[in-house]
Amino acid sequence: MILRRLVLSATWNSKSQPLSASALRLVSSSSDRYTASQRYSGDAKLARLKHKDWLAPNEVLKIFENVKDPSFLMPAYQHYSKRKDYQPTEPLYALLINKFGQAKMFDEIEELMRNVKLEKRCRFSEEFFYNLMRIYGNLAGRINRAIEILFGMPDFGCWPSVKSFNFVLNLLVSAKLFDEIHKIFVSAPRLGVEIDGCCLNILIKGLCESGNLEAALQVLDEFPKQKSRPNVMTFSPLIRGFCNKGKFEEAFKLLERMEKERIEPDTITFNILISGLRKKGRVEEGIELLERMRVKGCQPNPGTYQEVLYGLLDKKRNLEAKEMMSQMISWGMRPSFVSYKKMVLGLCETKSVEEMDWVLRQMVNHGFVPKTGMWWKVLRCVVMRNIDSKADLDRIIDCQETLG
Repeated sequence: MILRRLVLSATWNSKSQPLSASALRLVSSSSDRYTASQRYSGDAKLARLKHKDWLAPNEVLKIFENVKDPSFLMPAYQHYSKRKDYQPTEPLYALLINKFGQAKMFDEIEELMRNVKLEKRCRFSEEFFYNLMRIYGNLAGRINRAIEILFGMPDFGCWPSVKSFNFVLNLLVSAKLFDEIHKIFVSAPRLGVEIDGCCLNILIKGLCESGNLEAALQVLDEFPKQKSRPNVMTFSPLIRGFCNKGKFEEAFKLLERMEKERIEPDTITFNILISGLRKKGRVEEGIELLERMRVKGCQPNPGTYQEVLYGLLDKKRNLEAKEMMSQMISWGMRPSFVSYKKMVLGLCETKSVEEMDWVLRQMVNHGFVPKTGMWWKVLRCVVMRNIDSKADLDRIIDCQETLG
């Protein structure tokens, strides 16, 4: 408070220079810590930390678990660390880190970890560091800090397993930091990590997403060397990569390779191929793949039928598309708003009023509201088809009024 009064007195003087940014941060930090400490001193849940009673580690955990305001935690921990019965344990540190992470108080986590490093009074499990990396990577968005934690684990007498190693690799792939993936991957021996199939799958996914398909294929050949076996998650990114580049011959070769190696392609694998073919206008091949799925006992999902439906609509095959849509609805599936819109506009072009009436009603039943522009096109279609066909026009108007 004395520091704060001195600053206020200085700022009141018009001749004084304005405070620097660093000075303002110092004042703010001092004030915030004082306030937190002051509030903590009157908190009933933390009052036991001021008693002289000996506190067992489990009792301390319960005290900190019951704290609702995370700003109380650091002052309370600092007070506890000065007690004679202070016993730092992994559960206590994990509890504090989780609470700070949920409150996005990452500076407090850094301060706590500095204490951990200085004290060196307890051993930590891999799960502790895994959770810390998860907080830094997923909540804080500090992937570099997560990497530092991974490589710093041996300093605490804890060596990472492939689980922690793969987690960091996944973070890099998700963040599209492809240049860093190889650096981490080749560091596996240094960390004592034995590469497994999951690790190779992550590497293949990263290489495919970066467009380096040739390198990804080379990694595929590493599975036997690592005494591991590829699975469907190995091939799906490769097939997607070749489909995105329009190299369907290579994609289908990979599908054949899967079958030769007795790796059953799943729905996602087929959906990748059907979607890729649809985007290139190869609708018939997509329909053939749909039939192939059924024959092989691989159950299509709504996404499969939706892709085929899009393909039919792109080719203006509206009657086949209507039949596909009807089947989807009968199976409890919900066609997308975009497919309904494409269908209506396509039927407008062919002036198929009766089919359009059915599509509009299904669209409304599924909770989609056609916009004004679509209604005008529908009405124009009806009028142009037969200006004397009042029954058709009334039917469309009734459907619009149903929407309110």
